[in-house]
Amino acid sequence: MSTVKSDIEIAREAKMKPIMEIGKRLGIPEQDLIPYGHTKAKVSLSYIDSLKSKPNGKLILVTAINPTPAGEGKTTTTVGLGDGLNRIGKKAMVALREPSLGPCFGMKGGAAGGGYAQIVPMEDINLHFTGDFHAITSAHNLLSAMIDNHIYWGNELGIDTRRVAWRRVMDMNDRALREIVCSLGGVANGYPREAGFDITVASEIMAILCLSTSIADLERRIGQIVVGYKKDKSPVLAKDLKAPGAMVVLLKDALQPNLVQTLENNPAFVHGGPFANIAHGCNSVMATQSALKLADYVVTEAGFGADLGAEKFFDIKCRKAGLSPAATVIVATVRALKMHGGAAKDELKTENVEVLKKGLANLGRHIENVKKFGVPIAVAINHFISDTDAEV
Repeated sequence: MSTVKSDIEIAREAKMKPIMEIGKRLGIPEQDLIPYGHTKAKVSLSYIDSLKSKPNGKLILVTAINPTPAGEGKTTTTVGLGDGLNRIGKKAMVALREPSLGPCFGMKGGAAGGGYAQIVPMEDINLHFTGDFHAITSAHNLLSAMIDNHIYWGNELGIDTRRVAWRRVMDMNDRALREIVCSLGGVANGYPREAGFDITVASEIMAILCLSTSIADLERRIGQIVVGYKKDKSPVLAKDLKAPGAMVVLLKDALQPNLVQTLENNPAFVHGGPFANIAHGCNSVMATQSALKLADYVVTEAGFGADLGAEKFFDIKCRKAGLSPAATVIVATVRALKMHGGAAKDELKTENVEVLKKGLANLGRHIENVKKFGVPIAVAINHFISDTDAEV
């Protein structure tokens, strides 16, 4: 058997087209693409605003069975489906989340697809990309600093320092910073209190940015953030600290969707990335709504299994943004279903139809759950070379 190339080898051999050419295929004028090098660009908010009167294409959600260490391949299937639709002559694009540096340098790894179904430039997308996450980190931590600064300069709002709910963030896995004591070092550094760090993708700013539809909407939503409580337990909001204006200035470019391409040179929006376990786990409303105006078919995904990501996609993103998906794809792999049937990770390459049959109950339940939303379903088997004909 010939050696299978790794994802990074395949991505590095990609023959990418200039991003202006990708934008031209969608009908985006050059002056409305803000280039970040030759293969990445942001789309201007003024152009996105001009699309509002255009009709929507069809939205396809890609979700999956419960995740396992064996891997399911939602992003791979999303990119593959987008490329497949383009291959048969449809005007299609994909809309995905941006990867977080934490998982990229942790056990999970990158989030740009796999094999020959990847978005590129893969390494850039998985690392700093266009700086959106850094902007979100800065805006979040600006609010953190403003809270402590307000307390230092007399605490006019009467914030109870024991009930500050707003933590700090960084886009990295660092368990040593989960719980900290801040403002140590004497009178000049403020009032010591317990605090801590979350990862940037768990920031409320990330979730808000991905649900916002304009700069004004972003500022309004940020103003409603509860940062802590007074001694009488009444809430203190970000707008009470007069923080939203300064925070939005830091986020003005991050709100613009990022345009890249697949390995087959088809357009892809990659924008925003709230975690699905603590937020809604979908790419930005701005990117999805814009894609629906630019393409006839838009393939997007939601994090984790259908019981989490798809539920949040339907309940939160679709309701807040007025979206109505035309179809749902549930991704399954023979390997993962065998794990659900009781197989150990080191037994997955061995044929075992009986264990696989037991694992199918997991897929069955996800189909049952998604059907309750009244959206047509297709099951996609993400095929591995170790799968046998009997198992498939």
